[in-house]
Amino acid sequence: MPGNKYNEDSKVPNTRVGRLLRERELRRNNRVHSFLDGNDVNRGIEIADHDLSNNSYVERYLEGAVQALSEGWERHDVRPTKQRLLVVANRLPVSAIRRGEDSWSLEISAGGLVSALLGVKEFEARWIGWAGVNVPDEAGQRSLTKALAEKRCIPVFLDEEIVHQYYNGYCNNILWPLFHYLGLPQEDRLATTRSFQSQFTAYKKANQMFADVVNKHYEDGDVVWCHDYHLMFLPKCLKDCNSKMKVGWFLHTPFPSSEIHRTLPSRSELLRAVLAADLVGFHTYDYARHFVSACTRILGLEGTPEGVEDQGRLTRVAAFPIGIDSERFIHAVEVDHVQRRIKELKERFAGRKVMLGVDRLDMIKGIPQKILAFEKFLEENPQWHDKVVLLQIAVPTRTDVPEYQKLTSQVHEIVGRINGRFGTLTAVPIHHLDRSLDFHDLCALYSVTDVALVTSLRDGMNLVSYEFVACQDSKKGVLILSEFAGAAQSLGAGALLVNPWNITEVAAAIGQALNMPADEREKRHRHNFEHVTTHTAQQWAEFFVSELNDTVIEAQQRIRKVPPQIVISDAIRRYQESKNRLLILGFSGTLTAPVDSPGRRGDQIKEMELKLHPDLKGPLSMLCNDPNTTIVVLSGSPRTVLDDNFGDYNMWLAAENGMFLRCTRGAWMTTMPEHLNMDWVDSVKHVFEYFTERTPRSHFEHRETSLVWSYKYSDVEFGRLQARDMLQHLWTGPISNSSVDVVQGGRSVEVRAVGVTKGAAIDRILGEIVHGKSIGTPIDYVLCIGHFLGKDEDVYTFFEPELPPDSLGLSRTKGTEAIKLSVDKRVAPKIPSGRTSPKPHSKYHHNHFISSDKKLTSGSSKRVSPESTSWNVLDLKKENYFSCAVGRTRTNARYLLNSPDDVIAFLKELAKASPSSSN
Repeated sequence: MPGNKYNEDSKVPNTRVGRLLRERELRRNNRVHSFLDGNDVNRGIEIADHDLSNNSYVERYLEGAVQALSEGWERHDVRPTKQRLLVVANRLPVSAIRRGEDSWSLEISAGGLVSALLGVKEFEARWIGWAGVNVPDEAGQRSLTKALAEKRCIPVFLDEEIVHQYYNGYCNNILWPLFHYLGLPQEDRLATTRSFQSQFTAYKKANQMFADVVNKHYEDGDVVWCHDYHLMFLPKCLKDCNSKMKVGWFLHTPFPSSEIHRTLPSRSELLRAVLAADLVGFHTYDYARHFVSACTRILGLEGTPEGVEDQGRLTRVAAFPIGIDSERFIHAVEVDHVQRRIKELKERFAGRKVMLGVDRLDMIKGIPQKILAFEKFLEENPQWHDKVVLLQIAVPTRTDVPEYQKLTSQVHEIVGRINGRFGTLTAVPIHHLDRSLDFHDLCALYSVTDVALVTSLRDGMNLVSYEFVACQDSKKGVLILSEFAGAAQSLGAGALLVNPWNITEVAAAIGQALNMPADEREKRHRHNFEHVTTHTAQQWAEFFVSELNDTVIEAQQRIRKVPPQIVISDAIRRYQESKNRLLILGFSGTLTAPVDSPGRRGDQIKEMELKLHPDLKGPLSMLCNDPNTTIVVLSGSPRTVLDDNFGDYNMWLAAENGMFLRCTRGAWMTTMPEHLNMDWVDSVKHVFEYFTERTPRSHFEHRETSLVWSYKYSDVEFGRLQARDMLQHLWTGPISNSSVDVVQGGRSVEVRAVGVTKGAAIDRILGEIVHGKSIGTPIDYVLCIGHFLGKDEDVYTFFEPELPPDSLGLSRTKGTEAIKLSVDKRVAPKIPSGRTSPKPHSKYHHNHFISSDKKLTSGSSKRVSPESTSWNVLDLKKENYFSCAVGRTRTNARYLLNSPDDVIAFLKELAKASPSSSN
């Protein structure tokens, strides 16, 4: 199907804020044009006195939008088609009831999401979700699909078993309690453990079924907006099918702290599935912060102010507080029917202050705490016994669940006790209703209320507080709001914030609200009323979709161009055609064996002991046995580590970033520059020891040319704080006047002498290899593979026939300028006291050093091309040089390999093509 080409506008500002401001101005202009032209998407659904019910309003909205589609949006003589928005939620805004084989009755079942999106006019919306009914036959599915199409709805058909396992099981029994800090089920832990995996499997299957429907109806340029904890796997399912799809995910509940989320057995899978989205939204900054922290602590990813970064890909995470259609409530209060109801209520409660609570009868709503606080207020303020009444509307939910039945009995018991204690024959202090109210009755009740009481123990947002404020423009009532409701961050300035667990505090707030002077009520109400009327549902949806559109643009501008995957067949063909080959291989993260440990915890003891991957032993032997192939393992590891892993192969080993070198058939020699200053070691070692003692599970490694402190296995946030503290101390003290480089890894800090990089050492290493092997044929093929730090990526650019722009700020060496055939034996630099010095008769005490006519200058931008070297040690053409970064998308390498597994597969194929494999 053709796309709508929504984002093909080349004239966009360069900055993110500039783009969003431009988008805001365009939306304002579109609203003005819609009003003047009479092309409003909601035309024909104005609120009438006789038609204020919530369901009727939703129905007219959906039908009016379809009418607008057919009459205006597809015409070529009007403005371009609006961007399509695919809203994917667990439930559709309608419920279907089957009347016959191909006959259906559709009933509006407006929930919070539907109410929030009612006023959105800037997008051509389609709803995708479950219709709430099992339809096993194809004829029924076809007829229901046709009926729902008239309401802009697209059904997802779930069978009863999937609904039971996915919705009732995993969503309502696992995720919902956990996200509201109620924890995992405790009554029957064994049964929960047994059923968990089957429920999680059903959850993933259901999410894939939603994805299949989305993919079927998706058009290029569409925005897919996934909603709530029911569909956490959906972003991954969608991106696996189409990586260019714009996908946003929004959570309407709280997101718990990482300490709560980590108890979930499927914690990592769910987080990674959500991170497949381009934009992840929450109601409040706290929830967004918890999500980023969970990704950091559980997945080990990088948290940034913009979101979560994984190998150069950024998933933006932000807060988008939802609102309501405030105009609908404001207008409803003014119509005659509601005004008559308001008059009746005022007469009914004349002479008494009215307090109101409107909640679902749910554990998280804090209804018992609210009623107990009211009881305490009556105990401490007898003068109010006949002057105040609490109206509590408790909408029943999940009435078949024992926990909810127990809660209902508890609330009824408390209400009965209080009414019996403080009531009279003519009046009771609490009016409790176990049912919902229709829209006009609710607006009338909001309007006559003096104090609204919201005591949620944990709530994603709580729009009851917004609705109350919208209906209070004449009364100027007071809002008492739980600090654990998401609305507290939006309405906290005008409301009285309370801790619902503190009954005394809530009782005191009731007294303060009832006795509040009129001028203070006016100020508080005006503050909240302005927020509710300006931060509407329409603005919420428009802002989210605008951010999502911009996130895609920003990602394209922000992320550096990712190198392409290496074409293995091409690299092998060039290898076979060449006459003298050089293979430079990193070790850690390149050739190492994986450590089998559950989850992301990591086995520190095993991982710290680097081991060559066992699958590489055969391929490496074949490659090393080829007389025309030279292999160099270039690593930051100490000499002993390389000896233990590669001592049996015919290759060259370059330890400690190339500062020590040996052929496995010979002895170690040093390639360190002459007069290398190592006087800083003792003072830096003292600092590293101090921070190792202060940071649990951190460790430092004392090498001969550097010191490395690692906090890979520590708490990541605490480790970063410690690293920052360490760096500040180092720069202002021990290394302030020293010639050292500080290299920051992902979770490490390394201090080296200036000029100690793999690229700076490669020319000296290459000269020693040329001399040691008595190479007579120029090297015409180079393969360099590694998982190197940014500081060491100069090794990639060393062999480039033409240096690319220094986009990463990496130091460049002078190439083969320093490669000479004459070798001069020199004394190794003196090792400072306190370091482990090699014994005089050990195999490491061979101090060969390459002499160069020109000193190597780290960071020099001038360089002699290897192709122009006078004696032709290198005869390297551009197409015969393959530099590959392993798992790093921001790199100076030409190509990319995703993981050590890809390296193993590549080297296996290369070994098969090697001439030695046929011998």
